[in-house]
Amino acid sequence: MSSKHWTLDDIPWGRFDGSKVDPEILKIIKAASLVEFNGGEYAIYLCNVFLDDAEFQAAARQWAREEEQHGEALAQWAKMADLDFDFDTAFSRFTEGYRLPLEATQSVRGSRSGELVARCIVEVGTSSYYGSLRDTVEEPVLRAVCHKIAADELRHYKFFYTHLRRYLEKEKISKLRRLLIAMSRVRETEDDELAYAFYAANAAPDEPYDRKTWSAAYMGRAYAVYRQKHVQHAAAMICKAAGLDPKRRYVDWVSRGAYKLMRNRAERLAAAGGLAA
Repeated sequence: MSSKHWTLDDIPWGRFDGSKVDPEILKIIKAASLVEFNGGEYAIYLCNVFLDDAEFQAAARQWAREEEQHGEALAQWAKMADLDFDFDTAFSRFTEGYRLPLEATQSVRGSRSGELVARCIVEVGTSSYYGSLRDTVEEPVLRAVCHKIAADELRHYKFFYTHLRRYLEKEKISKLRRLLIAMSRVRETEDDELAYAFYAANAAPDEPYDRKTWSAAYMGRAYAVYRQKHVQHAAAMICKAAGLDPKRRYVDWVSRGAYKLMRNRAERLAAAGGLAA
């Protein structure tokens, strides 16, 4: 990956407009700041999995530094929007309750190629998420932050995809296996990581964690943010990582169906009181 990258000084912090802060968006931004800042732990895991690949390890560490900067930018905005937000305390709470498999020396996906497929899915998912946030929010500083993060995540997808192609020459896992890994990683969007981050960032200090409650609280807000054009682009990039043709008509069908499911899920969660947290 290129060494050239934006810094926090490139964000127009002076344009912050508190009157345009959406309190529900603020909650998911707090959670996102924790997940992004935790990139360093993901780098440890990836470097363990790719122990004999110095080229990949160096790029993975650079990727992690950029992810951590995303967390810093989001946290700084959240602290401007909510002067009481204690990022350090929330991050400690998050990492104490959610742990990555740092002791692993082999990919939890079964192969290095599988690991890279999963990473592609994560990066294109986050790119579409931050792109949708950029097009949704009115607060100008958050729009600027989301714009830069969305571009970074798309570049990160290209990085992981480049290494995926290299490893496919060695491991030759099937398209079906790649598709199953991609689908599995998409489903993991509703796993403990995001739910626990939302809890750690927003719950009262003495409130216990309940996965169902906090997953609904996060996903109800997050699904409502997505915009169809970003979901369509994500579907094409996911198909590409899975070894399918991203230009086929079924990509459009899949993206429309996925977007409809997201909107319906957001509406159901809101109607069921999932946004109460």
